[in-house]
Amino acid sequence: MTEYLAVDGGTIAYEVAGSGPLIVLAHGMGDSRAAYRALIPPLVAAGHRVAAVDLRGCGESSTEWPAWSRTAIAGDLLALIRHLGGPAVLVGHSISGGAATIAAAQEPSLVTSVVELAPFTRKQSVSLGDLRLKRYRQGMLRLLGAGVFGSVRQWRAYLDVAYPGAKPAHWAERLGRIDTLMREPGRMKAMQGMGRSAPTDAGAQLGNVRCPVLVVMGTLDPDWADPHAEGSAIVGDLPAGLGRLEMIEGAGHYPHDQFPDEVLSLVLDFLRTDTARA
Repeated sequence: MTEYLAVDGGTIAYEVAGSGPLIVLAHGMGDSRAAYRALIPPLVAAGHRVAAVDLRGCGESSTEWPAWSRTAIAGDLLALIRHLGGPAVLVGHSISGGAATIAAAQEPSLVTSVVELAPFTRKQSVSLGDLRLKRYRQGMLRLLGAGVFGSVRQWRAYLDVAYPGAKPAHWAERLGRIDTLMREPGRMKAMQGMGRSAPTDAGAQLGNVRCPVLVVMGTLDPDWADPHAEGSAIVGDLPAGLGRLEMIEGAGHYPHDQFPDEVLSLVLDFLRTDTARA
């Protein structure tokens, strides 16, 4: 059941299932909390209270917002954790990975650990050599087409590259849902705003994080020429001993939807290790 939280600037939609230690799931741009449909039931079965949130401008959240940065999204996530009586494990995909970093650095008492899925958490750079890689070049061009022209067709074309290999069984349903959402008033504007926001605010906070961080990357993620190098750089910018990188072979930019069993196993193992260390 959808619930709503009023925050400064708008209204955030979310849903909660289960009981136990709180986990908050935040999706990437141009998406909704439905991206976590495969992870929510097993996390609940593992004894967690799971809150899946629609980012500002996305899903069922309101569309008119003054800012689209990772810092702004982090504020929404922290407001939700407070509202639900945190602390929480914060799971963030793509732009939300950067937002989770900022939230953990700003309010360490509210965030016990962070899971970053294919995160944009550092300043990005592109070289001509990178563009020779077909997977990366296709992803970049289609992302640019969606962002610059506000093209839902280009966004769908990007998603086709972002899910390399066999598509999930629910692919047609998922693509149809995203297509419908992105044609609603204000949804494309939200994605464009997020796409224009640089991840430098998140990168500046990596050294201030004080909780354990799991970074999960797909080996075939089209958003980076070398996903392993990107994940390693994030871990390297965290305080020593806090970060851990895991790669999922064959996964693209949506490992939690494409390979949910592998992501679930990594997350639960990470949380068990974190609990044992505490």
